[in-house]
Amino acid sequence: MLIRREHPTDVDAIAAVHRSAFADQYPPRTEPMEVGLVDTLRASDAWLPTLSLVAETDGAVVGHVCLTRATLDGRPVLALGPIGVPTERHGAGIGSALMHAVLGAADALDEPLVALLGHLDYYPRFGFVPAATLSIDPGVPDWVEHFQVRTLEAYTPELVGEFRYPQPFYDL
Repeated sequence: MLIRREHPTDVDAIAAVHRSAFADQYPPRTEPMEVGLVDTLRASDAWLPTLSLVAETDGAVVGHVCLTRATLDGRPVLALGPIGVPTERHGAGIGSALMHAVLGAADALDEPLVALLGHLDYYPRFGFVPAATLSIDPGVPDWVEHFQVRTLEAYTPELVGEFRYPQPFYDL
């Protein structure tokens, strides 16, 4: 498996990955919102091409993750999501490889933290903790329980307050 930056020629394959990864969460023949979210993020000022990564096996894209520019009390931080791996490839380590790669890249770029809304049993293995423990609020009360952050080397404890995703997350 190769983890690399997204290329312009990967757009359709990335959409197919998210379509497969999230299909079971939507009614049949309904496009998962994650497909449109990636397209909308890609067209926004929040898009960071260096932090949109794919997993490739035998020349085929088999996973995708992206980090986009967010803010914490007006200061720049990162938002993770979506991350997708086709259902039939779950358990093969693709998601873990993508997570390690994108977090390592963000750390190398001196970003202070990455935030996400996600499963409480999955993301702690990558160092994510409940954001409330660091006095970081997602700004949407319904999100508090699943809102998590991963601090990186550039993090300082003064980074507290309200987190804001890029606008496309609120336009869903």
